[in-house]
Amino acid sequence: MALTLLRGIRTQALPRANAGLFCTTRLSPLARFTTRVEGVQTTSPKAAPTSIQQAAKEAAEQKMQGFEAVIGIETHVQLSTLTKAFCSCPYDYGSQPNSTVCPTCMGHPGTLPVLNAKVVECAVKVALALNCEVSMTSKFDRKQYFYPDLPKGYQISQFDIPIAEKGYIDLDLPVEFGGGHRRFGVTRVHIEEDAGKLLHSESGNYSQVDLNRAGVPLLEIVSEPDMRTGIEAAEYGAEVQRLVRYLGVGNGNMQEGSLRCDVNVSVRPIGQSEFGTKVEIKNMNSFNEISRAIDYEISRQIHLHKESQADQIVQETRLWNEASQKTFTMRKKEGLADYRYFPEPDLAEVVLTSEYVDEIRNSLPELPEAKRRRYENMGLSMQDVIFLANDDNVAHFFDSTLEHGADAKLAANWIMGDMTAYLKDEKLSIHESKLTPLELSEMIASIKNGTISGKIAKEILVELIAKGGTVKSVIEEKDLIQIADPAAIVAMVDKVLADNPKQLEQYRAGKTKLQGYFAGQVMKASKGKASPVLLNKILGEKLKGS
Repeated sequence: MALTLLRGIRTQALPRANAGLFCTTRLSPLARFTTRVEGVQTTSPKAAPTSIQQAAKEAAEQKMQGFEAVIGIETHVQLSTLTKAFCSCPYDYGSQPNSTVCPTCMGHPGTLPVLNAKVVECAVKVALALNCEVSMTSKFDRKQYFYPDLPKGYQISQFDIPIAEKGYIDLDLPVEFGGGHRRFGVTRVHIEEDAGKLLHSESGNYSQVDLNRAGVPLLEIVSEPDMRTGIEAAEYGAEVQRLVRYLGVGNGNMQEGSLRCDVNVSVRPIGQSEFGTKVEIKNMNSFNEISRAIDYEISRQIHLHKESQADQIVQETRLWNEASQKTFTMRKKEGLADYRYFPEPDLAEVVLTSEYVDEIRNSLPELPEAKRRRYENMGLSMQDVIFLANDDNVAHFFDSTLEHGADAKLAANWIMGDMTAYLKDEKLSIHESKLTPLELSEMIASIKNGTISGKIAKEILVELIAKGGTVKSVIEEKDLIQIADPAAIVAMVDKVLADNPKQLEQYRAGKTKLQGYFAGQVMKASKGKASPVLLNKILGEKLKGS
């Protein structure tokens, strides 16, 4: 009974400062760089980012210097559950500071955690999607460390018996980066709770604490040190984000902190089996930043090796500064002994049944890797495959279009080309478009049967995305039916040639590029409705004097 009552407690009059933010002790101006990542502020102008292609080139050049990088990633995925991991508080990003808290997630003495069953379900989903071995019995542990935004003084996590381990993830590198298939190992997946958030003042004299995020469920996915370049690491992170979104367990938004990647980088001479001293990098808010930060850190460490200063590479946490395009020391890295793990006494073991795991396994959707292989078997290029499978909403739209009978390559071309360009210009997502898969398939069919031309189809596409409706109604309303009557096209061609005798004479004198000019004049006269195939045939014959 006491446990149930505790879950329902809400504090109405908490001590607050500045619209709900708790203030911590005064800090020196530099102290903000020795606490948590979220508070890092840069005041220098933002540098123009190096292109990811250039980063890849630099990484390849560094590898040729006789060294190779060894890279692993710890990815924190915030789960989109209705309530937090161990209490009934909701979490809504952007809420008023300290407005979704209770004694449990604030770490008040005497409160007890109650595990959210949905967290376990999400964890098993992710574990299965990562081809992991799911632990039928796992437990929680206390991880001790002290930050102002960690009210209990410890984090509930999993140490020696995580929910899953020994998995892998498959991905395809983009063609512009050399392409190719990669498989990267996954060491473990474990459940833990998030900390609060520190908001640092501009002066650096004090910090404020927002505990809304405290207790939000996280999955930490730890990779094997299988990556060798910034590009591979960035693509690994993107594939994890893709998988999380396909499964519907989180939104994977890096700008909101819903997906955070901490990268471990070391370098070693090529051929050496022992790992070098690893350095952790934080504060990267996009996959491009991950690639740039890794490539900078690789070059920094290689430089120290070449200058016989390898002893200056120490196990530490460094922050990426996007403005200066460099990493800098945040704090010395804690070891396992510093965390003083011990079993969480207030939570029982998590015991799963085979039936529970099989039920979740059977509910999994088609995942990105399986979708890419299916699209590849359709004969689509790897560029098409990667683009279409990147976003589950785009993939669903494409698949639905094919279900209505559209040709795979033609549907891919329209979705990747004109449709994506228009949506990008209008800042819309594909599910906000009023064009349906059925009407896209109807439009493609209308082009194939000669009812409309490709040029007319572009006009129809914009109309349908913006306003909806049917292909047939737009064609009838705007009188867009393609002119396929040979006699009508012959009449238009004759008139254009008669109206342009000088150009006709130049054409017959050898300036054959003028055929495009005549075709353009006919299309203009027909308001774009003349059949291009029939027009080119008739025009060619006329120009030859037939």
